Amino acid sequence: MKPRSSRIAAAAATVAVLAGFTTACNRDSDSAAGGGAPKIGIDLPRADSDFWNSYAQYVERETSAQGVNTLPVSNSQNDVTKVVANVKVFQNTGAKAVVMAPQDTGAIASTLDQLAARKIPVISVDTRPDKGDVYMVVRADNKAYGTKACEYLGAQLGGKGKVAELQGALSSINGRDRSEAFAACMEEKFPGIDVIELATDWKGDVASAKLQSTLAAHPDLNGIYMQAGGVFLQPTLSLLKQKGLLKPAGRPGHITIISNDGIPQEFDAIRQGHIDATISQPADLYAKYAVHYAKAAAEGKTFEPGPTDHGSTVIELPNGLEDQLPAPLVTKENVDDTALWGNNVGK
Repeated sequence: MKPRSSRIAAAAATVAVLAGFTTACNRDSDSAAGGGAPKIGIDLPRADSDFWNSYAQYVERETSAQGVNTLPVSNSQNDVTKVVANVKVFQNTGAKAVVMAPQDTGAIASTLDQLAARKIPVISVDTRPDKGDVYMVVRADNKAYGTKACEYLGAQLGGKGKVAELQGALSSINGRDRSEAFAACMEEKFPGIDVIELATDWKGDVASAKLQSTLAAHPDLNGIYMQAGGVFLQPTLSLLKQKGLLKPAGRPGHITIISNDGIPQEFDAIRQGHIDATISQPADLYAKYAVHYAKAAAEGKTFEPGPTDHGSTVIELPNGLEDQLPAPLVTKENVDDTALWGNNVGK
């Protein structure tokens, strides 16, 4: 795919990363990388997830590598009202493109309309807004996440058993895509598996509390699907350990677990046999191509649907385009693959 002109983990560590990021990106047009290049506004979605903290590090790296002129970077802390306020600051300080990752994909429409009215293109990372124009969505195929998780668990359990599904927020397109695809796959391919759906709003404490109640009601639970390892992994493993249920893979009583994200902590858990698999959501590529498309948008370039030169496919949406990046399944067989971003964080 080529542009054409004819078409338009710890709290302290988190604070240190974000503080350094803000300092690095808090430059004016004379001193920033890119000099007098168009200004880009970047809003990070949250700082309570290992996945998003890794994304923040990669964004910092990519803005420098690609010579992007950034406005002071903001963090909306999983609050759509803060997204709105942060974007308003970008508008008022001369942003020519905005990168965001709205966690509530239904509530961002009016903000997108305001940006469109001012001809400020938007790159949405990881989530696809339900309404409102976007220049490009950078995400993986989230329905494939749910389907892959279903197929893996179904095969590992031999098509029988009980599975707890720690769902993300159903107000998010990602939570809906993963949940709907997982349910459809289970119904079609593994009707002998009883799926217990646990809505969590992407909150680890909610997931832990609901999983604890589920284990009490279903002591024969033998599978768990975590839709976000970044927020669910540690609470889940801590609870299982507390209950004496954290059995290594291959041992009697082991609860088969598959996750989504691909963070280093999930890889370590796979190596230790605590979980069995994850689907690697490419934080590095999210950052790389979010910055790439923001720079292109600010320069007036446009794209069209079709295969890309980086192993993905751009599809057409009712409200823009989406670059669907690859997200591989990771198990003990390939967990040490150096091509996986989770094995390269901080390198």
